Formats: sequence, structure tokens, C-alpha cells
Amino acid sequence: MADHFRDNETSNRFELDVDGTIAFVTYRKSPDTITLEHTVVPPELGGKGIGSKLARATLEAVRAQGRKLTVECEFIQGYMKKHPEDNDLLGTAS
Repeated sequence: MADHFRDNETSNRFELDVDGTIAFVTYRKSPDTITLEHTVVPPELGGKGIGSKLARATLEAVRAQGRKLTVECEFIQGYMKKHPEDNDLLGTAS
């Protein structure tokens, strides 16, 4: 299985391409912050840990961009509860 992660700024989403099928997290960016809105994992990728891989790669991308994070997406919220080491990315509530 070949996985390819990218920040598709044209579509405002982080994408994980798994053998031609795309899972993604939609976002809104401002100069200092990024808001993660919604995660979509197509049914054919379900149950394979793709959502967690996408969440991990997304948080690493946010960290690399030096932005603070607001999370509206329930999936990412759940992931972060299991991985509190990423809570330093969280910005103040707006």
C-alpha cells in the first residue's frame, strides 16, 4: 500500500492518497491558525487505520507550518484525546 500525504491548498484540505483513493481533512487557514473542520475517510478505506494515519500526518503538518490549531472535527478531537502530546498545538478559543 502506497500512502501519499499532501496539503492541497487549492481545495483547503490535507489529503492522504491510499492507492488512488483519497481520505481528507478540510480546513480554514488564517495567518497564525488553522481550523480543522471535517474528516472524510471513504468506506473502502474504513477499518484500516487510515483515519489515524491522516490525523497524525495532519497534526505534523500543522506543527511544521508553525500554526496554532482549532479543532471542530469530532474525529480529530477524539484522536487528540488519545494523543495529549499534541495538545500544545491548540490555540485559545476564539
